Amino acid sequence: MVEQSLRAPRVGVRERVERSVFLSQLLLAAATLLLVAVTVANNPAMFVEPLYFLGVMIIFGTTGLAAAVPWRRLPKIYIVVLPLLDIVGLTLAREAQPQLGVSFLLVFPVIWMSTHFGQAGATGSVIFATLLLWAGLPLKFFSDPLNATGYATTQAPLLAVVTIMLAFVASVTYTSNRRAQAQRVLLTQQAGLFEAALQRSRRQEQTLDEIFNTVDFGVVGYDSEGRVNFVNRAQRSMLTRFGVSDGVGLSSIVYKEDGVTPFDGPDRPTQRAIRGETVDRVTVWLGSPDQQQAAVLVSARPIRDHTGRYDGGVMVTRDVTAEVRAVQARDDLVASVSHELRTPLTSILGYLELALDDERVEPETRRMLEIASKNSDRLLEIVSGLLTAASESKEGLALNVAACDLSAVLTDAVESAEPLAAQRDIRFEIAELPPIMVVADAFRLRQVIDNIFSNAIKYNVESGKVSVTVHEVSCGIEVRVADTGRGMSEDEQGNLFDRFYRADSVRGSSVHGTGLGLSISRDIMREHGGDLRLESTKGKGTTAIATLPVNRG
Repeated sequence: MVEQSLRAPRVGVRERVERSVFLSQLLLAAATLLLVAVTVANNPAMFVEPLYFLGVMIIFGTTGLAAAVPWRRLPKIYIVVLPLLDIVGLTLAREAQPQLGVSFLLVFPVIWMSTHFGQAGATGSVIFATLLLWAGLPLKFFSDPLNATGYATTQAPLLAVVTIMLAFVASVTYTSNRRAQAQRVLLTQQAGLFEAALQRSRRQEQTLDEIFNTVDFGVVGYDSEGRVNFVNRAQRSMLTRFGVSDGVGLSSIVYKEDGVTPFDGPDRPTQRAIRGETVDRVTVWLGSPDQQQAAVLVSARPIRDHTGRYDGGVMVTRDVTAEVRAVQARDDLVASVSHELRTPLTSILGYLELALDDERVEPETRRMLEIASKNSDRLLEIVSGLLTAASESKEGLALNVAACDLSAVLTDAVESAEPLAAQRDIRFEIAELPPIMVVADAFRLRQVIDNIFSNAIKYNVESGKVSVTVHEVSCGIEVRVADTGRGMSEDEQGNLFDRFYRADSVRGSSVHGTGLGLSISRDIMREHGGDLRLESTKGKGTTAIATLPVNRG
């Protein structure tokens, strides 16, 4: 295969050389034929001149030789015979009829040799033609001494002009040919580089197509005009079952997260993506509510060129129906179980309180009843948290906002948490705070603060410390609760606000929890227009930062 690929270009080059040889010779033969026609028309007797006739026949014979010989099979140097014969024929014809201007036809073989044989051909052709032209003068002195002086006087200047002209033509042809060869080499190299780059680009495009068609999530590419230029196999397969054949049409069958409210035209993820907006993990439902639907997670990113101008984008979709159904089933189960547990727990706590109020209870029995009451309170708290999480996921969080004193909420929360902290010799540090009036749900704010304090105590070290500070910041009011506990790694911090998440470092420890407190607390703060975040360093403690916007106060 390699030999064939190398041999093919060589054969092509030789064929081109052979064609060039014949065309060059044919051009000179045509010019000579035209000269002969003019000669016969003006003075037929000139053609009878033996030397003139011989020169013309040499040129025509050389033309036949150029056509008959397979020059591609011979070494290139053999081709030089043709232009040399042409020079001989032209100089003979010129010697016989110097007034016809045959000398100017010598430019054809000179150009030919300068083109095909480089500097040697240019120099050799000019020297050879000059020697033959000037050789006629000495011969004239021997053949016709009486007229030789006059002949030399008239022909010498003309021969000098012809010699200079041939030298100029040869030099220009050689220089131009060198420049053309350099340009051809450069173009060949550039063509090779371009071809290699094109092959790499095609290979990369094919690889990307195969990758996109292998993954199990949908990928849609579109240009700045909103025209779709790529749709992978997974996208087509996902939408085919909804009657969309092009794999793109999310506009007419997309509903919001509740599955029944259709998206308004401009708010649809596809329309936002085509406008060049960033769509970040928007969950939509495909299919009519009266049919089987599919939950799809949609993300999109715009693509910009080197000038920053919008140049299309890419949209990624993933079928998350199973995950969404699982979360819904989990919330339904949690709500059902929690509701069923809450009623008997309330009854148990009531009877325990009645038993503890009875003065006839023995001290040892009272101690056991107090333990049972404490654990029942904790179990009821867990159940209440589960119910809150389940209700929020379905109905959202309801707030009863009113003017309240944030300082009073913090002070009351510290007083309630101090008995639990005292069991581990953990002390609270909080400065005396002036009244800080905010418009918020005081009950929900207390729920957030209680959860933060509970975590600061549970995950603290023995004889640790919890610092509580309040600051005014640009975004509003900031409450910071810092402990001296075990802290968390970066990996653990990434999932802290996920429902039911508990870090690996505490999952098997004696510290109990449901993994719902932080998630619920952050939702409460965000419903207020603020936020909740954590800053933690492994082994150095954690700081919880709750913010409320300034327009709430």
